[in-house]
Amino acid sequence: MLEENNTASAMATLIIITGMSGAGKSLAVRSLEDLGFFCVDNLPPVLIPKFAELIEQSKGKIAKVALVIDLRGREFFTALSESLNYIKDHFTIHCEILFLEATDSVLVQRYKETRRRHPLAPEGMPLDGIRLERKMLEELKSSATVVLDTSNMKPGQLKDKIISRFSHLESNTLSVNVTSFGFKYGIPIDADLIFDVRFLPNPHYVDSLRPHTGQDSDVYDYVMKWPETQAFLTKLLDMLHFLIPQYRKEGKSQVIIGIGCTGGKHRSVAIAEYLGKMLGASETETVSVSHRDSERDRH
Repeated sequence: MLEENNTASAMATLIIITGMSGAGKSLAVRSLEDLGFFCVDNLPPVLIPKFAELIEQSKGKIAKVALVIDLRGREFFTALSESLNYIKDHFTIHCEILFLEATDSVLVQRYKETRRRHPLAPEGMPLDGIRLERKMLEELKSSATVVLDTSNMKPGQLKDKIISRFSHLESNTLSVNVTSFGFKYGIPIDADLIFDVRFLPNPHYVDSLRPHTGQDSDVYDYVMKWPETQAFLTKLLDMLHFLIPQYRKEGKSQVIIGIGCTGGKHRSVAIAEYLGKMLGASETETVSVSHRDSERDRH
């Protein structure tokens, strides 16, 4: 087993960066460059096997590579799945597909701010190109190993997400991210597991607790004191302790666990903090906790 782990950690890594135009691929490239990846922008998919051959021939000198594949080269785009299947069958290279996503309204706003034209609607409205691109990328998105929704992310947050996600590739650990959110702001589309904690007593209705978040000790203690909270956490941890090793066995390198309440400020934040502490005790996972909506209603 030790020999297998050493082989996995020494395996070269190839990341395909793709997704919606305007969703943050350029920032993703810069973030991976900061992690020591050799990055190539807009490489035709038909050339990926040749690139994989160069990686193996380098004998470890080129161990981390990221390639940006997008619809600027759409005449080659249908060859991507064939190229990735060829690598899987002929090379000992760990491949991942990072798919960057954002809502239509956010993408339209970004194109307006940058005054750029969408590659699929050079003479028309950006929304027409965005909808066409989303349809063309639907199948690729379903096969991605990592999907990040950048709609509500600032550039620094996206960079942190990517660094957190890919900085552990050389180790044999599983990256677990526990994120709280508010259902009224939408479900995080990149989550692998979603748990609804709106059945728990709500600190929002306690005047002294309402202004604070689940990271505040008074709010945290309030959420945790109820018998139903403790019963829920016992069952949830039991399930996660079963599921996470199965994900690792399957070959997943990241699991995102979404914990949702109404506004994403009190109950979900407290539960996410608790899970982060409990899951973080394992030596076979790296655990991070984030709170998507906890500051939305701060004022």
